[in-house]
Amino acid sequence: MSPPPPPLGRARKRDAQLFDPALCDAELVDVRTQFTQGRWAKARSLLVATGDDWDRRGHRVVVLAETPAATAWAREWLLAEPGSADAATLLACAAVFRALRRKDTPAAAEEACRRAAALLPADPTPWLGLLLLSRAFGTEEEFSRHFDQVRARHREHHHAHHLMVAKLAERTPGAGHDPLHEVYDFAAWAAEEAPADSPLAVLPVIAHAERYRVLAAAHGHTFGSDGQHWSGRRARQVLRAAFDWWLEWERDDHPRNRVDLNYLAHAKLCEGRPAEAAALFHRIGRHATPAPWSYPDRDPHKAFLAARGAALGTA
Repeated sequence: MSPPPPPLGRARKRDAQLFDPALCDAELVDVRTQFTQGRWAKARSLLVATGDDWDRRGHRVVVLAETPAATAWAREWLLAEPGSADAATLLACAAVFRALRRKDTPAAAEEACRRAAALLPADPTPWLGLLLLSRAFGTEEEFSRHFDQVRARHREHHHAHHLMVAKLAERTPGAGHDPLHEVYDFAAWAAEEAPADSPLAVLPVIAHAERYRVLAAAHGHTFGSDGQHWSGRRARQVLRAAFDWWLEWERDDHPRNRVDLNYLAHAKLCEGRPAEAAALFHRIGRHATPAPWSYPDRDPHKAFLAARGAALGTA
């Protein structure tokens, strides 16, 4: 097991690296640096090498597409290689993020995603772009249809399932602590459908955190104050099953592994089990994610450092 992070007073340099969306993908970090400087050859090589590892491909394309100059460099790449599905997919996802920043129209981003999807029909990544787009601008029917397209190409698509859980959690906020809410049923179904070593085993925990986000916004709860949500019978079962899965099956090779660990550490603290949370913080290292530490309406950097300090006894 990795050693604990250094005391917070000595960790400023490491803490400055928190919330890097590349997470622990060192190759991606290096390629992104080159890409932001206009050198897209390494991005090309990286995506070719990624092949049909769809979760990793989606993760890498999204991270590259979020960079400010992604549209310009992806367009230059596509001009050099007009038939490149990789370039078209990167350009399409960059268009999605431009639309999300209100710098372009959703219609233009949708058209780019559909062009990319036609070049490599087996790839779920352009449909992930459409899912992100419809999460912000589309109807529930469009969102569900795009999710189905992603899942038809990769049944365990990690990012897509997280987006679906976040969307479902927002339904009927006034219902309060309904243990039969559809977000819990969906997460349980997806986890049961997946193979034993699939990270989707943690999806029920994600559902609890996303529902907590919605309830906190609707009812004004604060972090850790709602024992019913985190310590009820169903929550305890879900958290125990997810933590046991991590002990037995942890997929450290999965590109979004740290996303799940952040959610699980957050949940364990909310449940009042700091020792188990501490073990998770050791694995998280500096790879924090804004969600769920920002829930509800918190500064994620301060919240993560405070939570880590409390769990590790360095606060």
